[in-house]
Amino acid sequence: PFIYRSDISATGLSWYWQHVRQAIMPVAVLGLFQGASLTRFVRSAVLDVIQLDYINTARAKGLSEKTTIVKHAVRNALIPVLTLVALQVPAIFTGAVITEQIFRVPGVGSLLISSILANDTPVIMAITFVFSCLVVLFNLIADLLYGWLDPRISYR
Repeated sequence: PFIYRSDISATGLSWYWQHVRQAIMPVAVLGLFQGASLTRFVRSAVLDVIQLDYINTARAKGLSEKTTIVKHAVRNALIPVLTLVALQVPAIFTGAVITEQIFRVPGVGSLLISSILANDTPVIMAITFVFSCLVVLFNLIADLLYGWLDPRISYR
């Protein structure tokens, strides 16, 4: 079984390698789950944008396929993807609660579970508040990035 060890006795570069080695599985579980849906969504958004008229106009002007895709298609396809990312980043933190329990990693998720079992209301409220602040923060960052990706969007 996988058990996270926080008492690694190694020092120097070996200490870092031991921590990286034991973090690979939990990070892969969280990252692959979110990355798979994100990749599918990005592909779908780019395929939708490629069929629009301004992409055909860029090709007709003689721009290379790479320039057309990178500068025109991907930039406009990232706008709906950004919404998905803003919603998925807090989901990574809430998914970490379960992942920490599976891999026995001591963290906020383990604290939340033990607080629920011990009926420790202030700790539960604090962790829930932090998670909700993360949702608001990442939605704010997404809103600011909308203006950067699409100059037509302005905040006045």
